[in-house]
Amino acid sequence: MTTQVALTNLIAPSFYDVHHAIKEERYTHFWLKGGRGSTKSSLISLEIILGVMRDPNANAVALRKIKENLRESVYEQLLWAIDVLGVSHLWHDSVSPMSLTYKPTGQKIIFRGADKPKKVKSSKLRRGYIKYVWYEEIDEFDAGDIRTINQTFLRGGPKFIVFYSFNPPKSQRNWVNAEVLEPRADRLVHHSTYETVPRHWLGEQFFVEAEELRKKNLDAYEHEYLGKVTGTGGEVFRNLTFREIGVKEIEVFDRVKRGLDFGYAKDPLHYAVMHYDKTRKRLFIFGEIHKVRMSNRSAVTEIKKENTGNRSITADSAEPRTINEFRELGLNIVGAKKGPDSVEHGVKFLEDLEEIIIDPVRCPNTKREFYGYELDRDGNGNFKDGYPDKDNHSIDAVRYALEDEMRNARVKVGSKVKIGVR
Repeated sequence: MTTQVALTNLIAPSFYDVHHAIKEERYTHFWLKGGRGSTKSSLISLEIILGVMRDPNANAVALRKIKENLRESVYEQLLWAIDVLGVSHLWHDSVSPMSLTYKPTGQKIIFRGADKPKKVKSSKLRRGYIKYVWYEEIDEFDAGDIRTINQTFLRGGPKFIVFYSFNPPKSQRNWVNAEVLEPRADRLVHHSTYETVPRHWLGEQFFVEAEELRKKNLDAYEHEYLGKVTGTGGEVFRNLTFREIGVKEIEVFDRVKRGLDFGYAKDPLHYAVMHYDKTRKRLFIFGEIHKVRMSNRSAVTEIKKENTGNRSITADSAEPRTINEFRELGLNIVGAKKGPDSVEHGVKFLEDLEEIIIDPVRCPNTKREFYGYELDRDGNGNFKDGYPDKDNHSIDAVRYALEDEMRNARVKVGSKVKIGVR
């Protein structure tokens, strides 16, 4: 006999809307992030057990990057969900091979380590398909891992629910922190903390430990308990805002500038369109072309579609021959002027702006590069001097576009005052 259990006694109030979205299958991808004690993993385990029991064709897979971590994390968490739901008599658990089987139908929950993603395979299922996929500690995976594994499991069925649970890494450069900022219609991103969980669920000692850490190390507290991306201290741009920039807003921009960073081999060509509000020191970036292996003719054709008035474009001057070819193809283009410490000067100029507003829909690559741009560390963990020359194609294009604004700006670089940009 199955015991009736009130879900309000098992699901924290902060997850009520998420629960309804899962039950109604409004999204495919559920990214649940947050701090310690937020009960996000508890919610996922409950939803998987309930979902399998509700849908006779549903099976599930739970993954960790390292196979050895499965038993003491997702496996035990799912056993907990079975117990608190009062349905232990309906499930059979096995550790060799590790699996959970719903006795009435033979539906399964399987477990996989993903240290070699290309070798992750589904199991022979008695019925149905893998409807639920759970990545626990998603930040341990690489972005490519997820794509490969989803291609394995997200097939053969009408509807899928994929859970990604994690405590956000400190570094804003981490791919997970950047990923959750990407707009996607079939994705729900939810953030939770222990503060929204009934106190007696966690016990008084949990709150004592949290408060002690808050007093001693606020940065660690905010990262561990509140799930904040506190940063490593090496973030270059701390003046970023991501929001859509509407057509009406763009129509009144009167200081539109365009910059171009050429692509070579594996490096992408990046063309950037922006408006600079000099009075308020605010930069609006609302257009980009970001492609690898574009021919010069194709690049000019794409740029002309945006730049219908053939306004001036400032480009990387390292390749005069390429600039000449673009010019011969009809583009109004000039090479950026070089100056001493031009990279440092340009990046510092952008750092010192009051705000850099980037449209994440129109400019996803610009958003990704600006957000993830951090100082490198040496072998001892100390920050290296200078700015890294990688994943900065959009940043370079923006620097070139704004060279007239920077040329007379006086910015300190190290202990000296430098003037000039390229």
